[in-house]
Amino acid sequence: MSRTVYLHIGAPKTGTTYLQDRLTRNVATLAEHAVHFPSRSPLVSPALFHFRAALDLLGQDWGGEPGHAKGSWDALVKRIRRRTGTVVVSHEILAPARPRYVAKAMQDLDGSDVHIVYTARDLARQLPAAWQESIKQGRKWRYQRFLRQAEHGRTWFARSFDLPSVLGTWGAHVPPEHIHVVTVPPETTPGDGLWERFCRAVRIDPAWGPVESSRSNASLGVVETAVLRQLNVRLDRETRREAAYDHLIRQMLAEQELVRGDSPRITLPPDDYDWVEERTRQWLEWVDQSGVEVVGDVGDLMPVRPADGGSWRNPDRVRPRLRFRVAMEALAAMTNEAAARPDPDNRLTGRLRKNAERLRSR
Repeated sequence: MSRTVYLHIGAPKTGTTYLQDRLTRNVATLAEHAVHFPSRSPLVSPALFHFRAALDLLGQDWGGEPGHAKGSWDALVKRIRRRTGTVVVSHEILAPARPRYVAKAMQDLDGSDVHIVYTARDLARQLPAAWQESIKQGRKWRYQRFLRQAEHGRTWFARSFDLPSVLGTWGAHVPPEHIHVVTVPPETTPGDGLWERFCRAVRIDPAWGPVESSRSNASLGVVETAVLRQLNVRLDRETRREAAYDHLIRQMLAEQELVRGDSPRITLPPDDYDWVEERTRQWLEWVDQSGVEVVGDVGDLMPVRPADGGSWRNPDRVRPRLRFRVAMEALAAMTNEAAARPDPDNRLTGRLRKNAERLRSR
């Protein structure tokens, strides 16, 4: 039998976590239909394996202990070559890959029928989600600065979202009919949700993956994100890059505690719709002329201005009273976490206590 490889390269903030988790949960049933989402071992989830493989391909090493990704790309390629039928590879950090890394990927996959899958979402939803994600990862920039940098293509996220640039780079090695743009629906519609559209792109039956995913990158509200940004500033977290801090702040605080907040969601400022709409029209014109396949409704990529344009909440200007309430919740969560640790005198607990005192003094 022949082998077809679908490289799902992103973009970030388009439901990639959900898709990867659903593929992982249905590995066995998909394999019964010769659809493979390879992993390195039973102890490593396919999603983590593909993340490490993407890091290794791109010459990067973050998100774990030094060297944790070394050799992962070659290991993935070996597993792909052992398969027949359909193989899916998925990670969003592949989207803005430089031409030399794309060329290496294609060379290593020579002998396979390679397709590129790119999930795309309207920028009015994608940009707020990207800023919030960058704050979770330790960045300290204000929302307005992020948007200005994104407008001029100066952020990693902006390069990942640049549909013509991303698909122009990856498409240099495959014909247009092997490029599949999957639009993210505004809301999940029975029979035409993101999973169904993704399955149409990779030519599989959605019923082969019956186990639903419960995973997603849950959103933080305006107040919670503002507090987390201030914490990053206090800790100088962007440059520290300690795994323990990432676990406490990203996983425990941001994704378990602050996500429970009830403040308004982060949205695109009214003044930014003009350039976002113009950028989108340029991208849709490129799609129309490129010959790539669109799965879903291309109109889903056009931003929709809110009917109540005057209700926008600025995450750079959150009232101190609101920040204080959320900060106290964060302090309580991190204090409980520190108290639960077996060694009360370790360095990390000491730092937590000092930072708790700083928060109390605000």
